[in-house]
Amino acid sequence: MLDTTLEAHPAGRLRVAHLGQGEAVVLLHGYPDNLQVFSNLAPLLAVGKHVIAFDWPGLGDSDEWPGGATPVVLARRLLTLLDAWGLAKVHLVGQDMGGQPALVFAAVYPERVHSLVVLNSLVGGDEATSWEIKWLRRFGLNKLLLRHLPRLVYWRALHTFLPFGWPGLSAELRREQWRTFRRPAVREVVVRMCAGYEAQLPRLPARYQRVQCPTLILWGERDKHFPPSQAHFLATQIPHAEVAIFPGATHWMVLARATEVAARIRAFYAALPMPKEV
Repeated sequence: MLDTTLEAHPAGRLRVAHLGQGEAVVLLHGYPDNLQVFSNLAPLLAVGKHVIAFDWPGLGDSDEWPGGATPVVLARRLLTLLDAWGLAKVHLVGQDMGGQPALVFAAVYPERVHSLVVLNSLVGGDEATSWEIKWLRRFGLNKLLLRHLPRLVYWRALHTFLPFGWPGLSAELRREQWRTFRRPAVREVVVRMCAGYEAQLPRLPARYQRVQCPTLILWGERDKHFPPSQAHFLATQIPHAEVAIFPGATHWMVLARATEVAARIRAFYAALPMPKEV
């Protein structure tokens, strides 16, 4: 588990984990997880880097901040945080519902991004998803399930996000993620995020096409909800991006395959051009 602190910001408190020193790497999570989904990955990336993971406002142990919950709004909140931390330029890593705001941020604020890594996200509304995601999007059932059957949602995530029989998710991490996700206020923020993401999804590819920074699209071959066709669609929108599909990997490969994921990301960083001296 990552050591965390609660930081005070004008809009509310934010739970944050800081590891290592060097160029900043900011990790963006989705749901039903919180920043602890990166508990295996973050220490491996913190070799020569300053790794930052945080709970999105309203999720995990962070206070809810005023305003919406679309990828565009979350990208603006990320800008506010980078300014507060005094970070002029960062490497972004976004997975699941952290992928879209990472993409939007890289498109809108290119001067603030060294590189971008996107993992296992819903990036193309017309591309294949699991039948569950398809039904949730078509009939809006996610609102009902999130509000009234959170244990089922969390149980289903554990059983579809990880490899069958994988023993590596500790009881402590299971309890920690359920502890925050079970809160009605947290799930209401997720409901708003899902609605905001769905509304903006048709317009997001136009933003993807504006991403100019070095980009790595990293995907699990056996992601049951967002299969590799999502990765290949994103690659058509960002032609200069590298694509790497991990054989046999599932949705939460940042947990189950952290060593391999970290090695691939660190190789990507090693190949980046040296920053120009000012």
